[in-house]
Amino acid sequence: MRVSVRLAILGVSAAGWATWSYLAGEVRPAAIRFEDIAGRAGIDFVVKNSAAGLKHQIETMISGVAVLDYDNDGRLDLYFVNGARIPGLVKTGLEFHNRLYRNKGGTFEDTTARARVAGEGYGMGVAAADYDNDGFTDLFVAGVNRNILYRNQGDGTFRDVTKDAGLEGIDPNRGKLWSIAAGWFDYDNDGLLDLFVVNYCVWSLDEERVCGDPRGAYRTYCDPRLYKGLPNNLYRNNGDGTFRDVSQASGIGGHVGKGMGVAFADYDQDGDLDVFVANDTEPNFLFRNDGGGKFTETGFRVGVGYNDDGRAVSSMGVDFRDYDNDGLEDVFVTALTNETFPLFRNVGKGFFVDATHASLIGKPSLPFSGWSAGIYDLNNDGFKDILAAAGDVQDNTELLFSRKAKQANLLLANLGNGRFADVSAGAGPALRPEAFHRGLAFGDFDGDGRVDAAVTRHNERAAILRNTSAPENRWLAFRLKGRVSNRDGIGARIHLVGESGREQWNHATTSTGLGGSSDRAVHFGLGQDRLARLVEIRWPSGVIQRLENVATGRYVDVEEPTVSRR
Repeated sequence: MRVSVRLAILGVSAAGWATWSYLAGEVRPAAIRFEDIAGRAGIDFVVKNSAAGLKHQIETMISGVAVLDYDNDGRLDLYFVNGARIPGLVKTGLEFHNRLYRNKGGTFEDTTARARVAGEGYGMGVAAADYDNDGFTDLFVAGVNRNILYRNQGDGTFRDVTKDAGLEGIDPNRGKLWSIAAGWFDYDNDGLLDLFVVNYCVWSLDEERVCGDPRGAYRTYCDPRLYKGLPNNLYRNNGDGTFRDVSQASGIGGHVGKGMGVAFADYDQDGDLDVFVANDTEPNFLFRNDGGGKFTETGFRVGVGYNDDGRAVSSMGVDFRDYDNDGLEDVFVTALTNETFPLFRNVGKGFFVDATHASLIGKPSLPFSGWSAGIYDLNNDGFKDILAAAGDVQDNTELLFSRKAKQANLLLANLGNGRFADVSAGAGPALRPEAFHRGLAFGDFDGDGRVDAAVTRHNERAAILRNTSAPENRWLAFRLKGRVSNRDGIGARIHLVGESGREQWNHATTSTGLGGSSDRAVHFGLGQDRLARLVEIRWPSGVIQRLENVATGRYVDVEEPTVSRR
């Protein structure tokens, strides 16, 4: 029996009730479903991590994927990072490369060779954005022994400008760095995108540790606690195609961790972007942007360094968004099996509480080892859901524990009352195959207003998850063009008030998960609302722009007004 009662208690607006059921005491979200279209779409990319049984630590970490429109044709393309060869090993067999696929409208074409983005070294993650404000999306690839900056030349090709830009990533004290991820953001609001590079551990082939059965019956990947951590790097965009390393001057370089994922948001609402870094077996970092080019690490003080048990978990992927529609940016982090995936709720005044168990995320996440992840409204009901890529660190877990090494992905539907439900089983067969899932990035590949995803997995073809959720819920998405702010509008914050009066917040970013880069469009689900009564955009420049009575079911291109800065 269905009854529409106690809506206020459940936190569900009346106008959004058509997408909800109050059945036998449960709030049920509109169904979320996916199908894997990689095969028929022409995606044949396979992550090859060069694993040969010796359990080199870098093998288990790869690899990321970017969702971007590199040729400005209005369709989202895909760039996959591949590990290639273990640095230092003798070359044998086939060479593996990164791959760029152009979206032709339903199918994809491999354009790697023409675009000249195959890469070198052992790639890990990717960050996509228009760093030079020329209207074309560029690529930064993070990896072992080499980071690469590819400048988009606007003719379908890219040029490696790493050396010219000053981004080779050399640490004069340690040699070359092991970088896992990176992200673009404008930390000083000067209209130029700066680069944050996440570094993991000190590693080299000749110093690799041997772990596993002490009798030598088998080997395993070593615990990261056996490796020395590294500080991260912040590079300031000089505006002339070059960057300056401001890691030490900014305060970023003074903190050693074992960084994996990175995400940006203005958690304290002071007008500039802050940085969350997920650290593996070390306390997480939250670098508060103090302005003037300075950051203060506040993770422990504000409540996101450790979980509520006082433990530094094996943090890997991260997304930094407002999941409960209260206007405050929250943090979701993936971790290993038996650690749960922490959800840190922003309670205002610069503080967070661990809401992992109160949100009902703790129990369903307990069996999973999570990598990349994202907080997106996948059924367009007005509440952001969570999708996490999963797979064990060890590829021989069965020798050690009574669980499988390969895992399915985890889908958590937002119930709209501060809680989530595991709806993975009902999302269709696309989420069920068990694999070593790693990278995950989001975007609407077919332009139907439902957010899709691309997932990488070791030694298997990547999955392209087309969102086939019921289309009756309405949506809006905004593509921003900065004029005083950076051209991509990264860092712009959007406050939307629906026809029903329900409020939502989201912000422009490409940095999500772990080593991944998602579409820069800012997406909102609106349930049954036919229009957005008010859309307020706060640009990084400080300019506030308002739109009224915006019809749903479309992408809206918004250009920043050229008025004086704040």
